[in-house]
Amino acid sequence: MMLTIEEAAKIIQSQNVKRSVIDRLIEDSLGYWLAEEITSPFDLPSFDNSAMDGYAVSGVSESYKITGEIQAGDISAKKLRDGEALRIFTGAKIPDSATAVVMQEKTRVKNNILFVEGEVSEGQHIRRRGNELSSGQTVFKPGHLISPASIGMIGSLGINSLKVYQKPSVRIISTGNELVPPGHTKELGQIYESNSYSLQSALESHGFRCEEKTHIKDDFSAIKQGIEAFLEASDVLLISGGISVGDYDFVKQALEENGVQELFYKVFQKPGKPLYFGRRDDTFVFALPGNPASSLTCFYIHVLPLLQKLSGANSTGLQRLDVPIDHDYDNTSDRPVFLKASIQNGRVSILDRQSSSMIHSMALGNALVFLNEPALISKGEQVQTILI
Repeated sequence: MMLTIEEAAKIIQSQNVKRSVIDRLIEDSLGYWLAEEITSPFDLPSFDNSAMDGYAVSGVSESYKITGEIQAGDISAKKLRDGEALRIFTGAKIPDSATAVVMQEKTRVKNNILFVEGEVSEGQHIRRRGNELSSGQTVFKPGHLISPASIGMIGSLGINSLKVYQKPSVRIISTGNELVPPGHTKELGQIYESNSYSLQSALESHGFRCEEKTHIKDDFSAIKQGIEAFLEASDVLLISGGISVGDYDFVKQALEENGVQELFYKVFQKPGKPLYFGRRDDTFVFALPGNPASSLTCFYIHVLPLLQKLSGANSTGLQRLDVPIDHDYDNTSDRPVFLKASIQNGRVSILDRQSSSMIHSMALGNALVFLNEPALISKGEQVQTILI
């Protein structure tokens, strides 16, 4: 009996996983998940500072005597008396006695006297100490995905090294007598192998990398040996093809003879029904369908969440949105279906050529529309859309 998509996802997410923690410099931590809590070691800003170029003034008046200037980084203690102004620049420390900062565009200067256009209000254009973060405040929790903004935030706290979760070691095996590497000459009856390239690229686009990949012909002994070698060196092994029920589909038997425990085989979905998931000790195996669109769809829906879980992520999987469909669509699929689609201008269109062997339409799209049951979908109706 085939599992539902939800049952398969539950099995994948319920796996106990082994994670390692490593130290990374902040400039080398992009795309990793934090393994520690980051707290602010001081108030941020750590001093009152100017939000713009202009003049720090004391008191409320139409004019002030200019007595000097403060540059960003100036650590001297400048004083202001009532009725005085200091030329000040963005980020510079505000004197304790300053009432406000007047932006440069709202002023004019004559004979060292500053004239203000408009009203001066208490605290205007001043970034107050601790306005963004207080000392000891939690900035990021473990499981936070480190983005460029995260790196900027952490760097602004003076932290240059982080504890993050090590990412899993991933290897890929493609199988099939009919497959020829791109760049080689193929004969009639052969096709160019593409799945390992798309899977490797999918890994890289989500912050993972393929440590090694190989192609093995439909020979049981060779497949068994190849699986054995890669199991020893991998946290996750992806196998493309050879998992169906044909006379030359040897992958399932080769996995069994290598001591891999089957956790499920076949999922009630389209494309991607002949999907296998298993593990041996701390190594996980996905045997993916050989059809290109099926293989990549299974990666996005089933493989990626496990890779993220292994990497310490708080939340896993691709972003899902309810998006209005741009046209009528009659879904006649006998299984829950992932349809190649394109989101443009806030609406989603289901693309032509939905066959599991066709990847061109997937390459033209940027999303998958998930439909759970047969139905006539009307233009403007909200459909679940997965961003790829």
